[in-house]
Amino acid sequence: MTTITLGPEGTFSHEVTLKLKCRELVFAPTIHAIMAAVAKGDGDGVVPMENSEAGGVGETLDGLSKYPLYITGEMYLPIHHNLASTVPLKEIRVIFAHPQTHEQCSDKIEAWGIPVIHTSSNAASAQEAKRVPNAGAILSEAAANLYRLPIIVPAVQNNPDNITRFVRISRTPSHDPRLEKCSVLIDPHRDRPGLLSDLLGAFAKRKINLTRIESRPSKRKMGEYVFFLDYAWTPDAPEVLKELQEITTVKELGCYRRIAVNP
Repeated sequence: MTTITLGPEGTFSHEVTLKLKCRELVFAPTIHAIMAAVAKGDGDGVVPMENSEAGGVGETLDGLSKYPLYITGEMYLPIHHNLASTVPLKEIRVIFAHPQTHEQCSDKIEAWGIPVIHTSSNAASAQEAKRVPNAGAILSEAAANLYRLPIIVPAVQNNPDNITRFVRISRTPSHDPRLEKCSVLIDPHRDRPGLLSDLLGAFAKRKINLTRIESRPSKRKMGEYVFFLDYAWTPDAPEVLKELQEITTVKELGCYRRIAVNP
């Protein structure tokens, strides 16, 4: 099976696919391009879902909202960022970083006072840092080694326990019997008093653990939102889904399990 992930080589997404031992690997330039390719049937995808420091990845959430895709597995990867450059820190005039990387390393970047230019991936940051004089890049140790950029300041992430949750996406739901978690997208279309209480109540009365709820703009008008919910799988999961569908519009994003990856 072909696996599509964020390229070029050296991204954290690429690192996850290597740990999963994906054989037929295809790189895409953006998360949106990954989603579109999976929706076309070109293969499965691996994308970042959320980070312990920076929160949900907007492009992934928007793609799950737009395309008819399912989450079929989740993976957790410890994330360690490093500042790499061919010049010393005092000579760096610009830093290249992915927006999520920037947010995860904001404390050090603010302290340095060096301007930041955003890139599409950590690997792209490395490429730009090699191209531009007196530039640095924030990236993984693997990417620094791959692009032969010396690490001059290691471990620049705000949180030493920084972790990113990745998900595997497919056009069809998981058939794995070892289910652990389910995800849905709630689109109320219109707000009303008590809606959120009704949604949460469907889980509470069945004692189902709601592990995550996140809102995103509906992109229809200001003040209108959709909600992404993750909850622990139980034999009552089909019942809660049925009740949610009676309350509002629900898009099933699949039930799946956690896939272990080596640190």
